[in-house]
Amino acid sequence: MPAARTVKEKKRCCKSNPRCKRCPVVMKRLAKQGHAERLGRRTYTVLAPKKAVKAARAR
Repeated sequence: MPAARTVKEKKRCCKSNPRCKRCPVVMKRLAKQGHAERLGRRTYTVLAPKKAVKAARAR
């Protein structure tokens, strides 16, 4: 099980393919799935398995 880490998301999506790990869209998707918890406006605590991150980054 991966350790929880605090991640500060980027201000806007760069629209790369796949999305970058700090993209606001990826953070929102992980939070929706229950793999991340929003701490502040742009700060999240992420505790996600590799498969969940890969799925959230897909376009």
